[in-house]
Amino acid sequence: MSDGTDRPAGHYDRSGGVAGPPHFVTGRAAPGSGALPTTRTAPLPGMPSPATPGRTGHGRRPLGDMGGGRSRKPRPSRRRKIVRLTVLLVCALFASSVGTYVWADTELDQEVDLNALPDRPAGGKGTNYLIVGSDSRDGLSEQARKDLRTGSAEGRRTDSMIVLHTGANGTTMLSLPRDSWVTVPPYVRPETGKSFSAEPDKLNAAFSLGGPDLLVRAVERNTGLRIDHYAEIGFAGFVGVVDAVGGVDICLDRAIKDKNSGADLQKGCQTLDGTEALAFVRQRKQEAQGDLGRTRNQQKFLTALARKAATAGTLLNPAKSFPTLSAGLDTLVVDKDTDLRDLMSLFQAMRGVTAGDGRQLNVPVSNPALATSKGSAVQWDDRRARKLFAQLRNDRPVTAAQGA
Repeated sequence: MSDGTDRPAGHYDRSGGVAGPPHFVTGRAAPGSGALPTTRTAPLPGMPSPATPGRTGHGRRPLGDMGGGRSRKPRPSRRRKIVRLTVLLVCALFASSVGTYVWADTELDQEVDLNALPDRPAGGKGTNYLIVGSDSRDGLSEQARKDLRTGSAEGRRTDSMIVLHTGANGTTMLSLPRDSWVTVPPYVRPETGKSFSAEPDKLNAAFSLGGPDLLVRAVERNTGLRIDHYAEIGFAGFVGVVDAVGGVDICLDRAIKDKNSGADLQKGCQTLDGTEALAFVRQRKQEAQGDLGRTRNQQKFLTALARKAATAGTLLNPAKSFPTLSAGLDTLVVDKDTDLRDLMSLFQAMRGVTAGDGRQLNVPVSNPALATSKGSAVQWDDRRARKLFAQLRNDRPVTAAQGA
């Protein structure tokens, strides 16, 4: 309709501005003439009259001169669109990551109750994690067992044991050889109910005889360190985690070929997949120091794995974090007080060792081939080992020399 049409007060015109004040009829058209009544706009006090220069029609500005009305919003620039899209994507990733971690936290197998263990040492300073690599075949098919050369043994035994201490003086990764000759505390076999007195044996025997509970007690009894958190992962979980993060980069100073573990690795830097990684950390026949050499390889690989798994590209990417967590949870066993946040702290601590914020040690050894009734075992250097354990217990800088 034309601008001369009567409109109610406050009517919005098509341009987005508000039309002028109401129009009042000033004359009538002759009956039958077909003409519309003539109107005029009554100017409000302080407002320009219709004749004011720059106005057209009934006191309204042209569409290109809408300073007195509501202006159109400018279209967002390309840069602003990109910023908005980035913010939305970050929010979506964060929400997905939080959802993934909440799910993972509820899936943790918290079967170990450290608070129920008897005869525990007093708590020290800092935090102690006991990290265990078991040879559990759970989750592996017969073909997978054959491909990974895990053998057919049932149950769980330990292939590696590491005490990771974090505190005011950085992180210390202390490997305990599986063949360490220690005193196993008294225990009761759960399947028979038969009681056994404390006796000397290899450290990994504690795990096979009484599971995680007896292993933690044996470590605490022989080191004087109170274990705050326990984390154990089996073969299937280890392989799955390595594959989920896209393999782990590692550099070797020599080629390794071992028919027992299946290791066939070239000298130099390379990316190991899950199968190759498992073979690398299990082999010891090619190591001049046997089990001691293997523990060093395990430390070296775990820090490299932590460096890869704890990066923002993995943690904040659901496409990577979900498969990584899912693969690890398949065979991961922790204590009742350990949640996903504690596991992330563990990984960050191991990653810190790689960055130079800590040390990697073997327990000091006086005899790597001690003849015992249970076969060849590793004998700790009692004096140096006690000094090292005391430093860790009191969270002091580690000065004890590394054993051979």
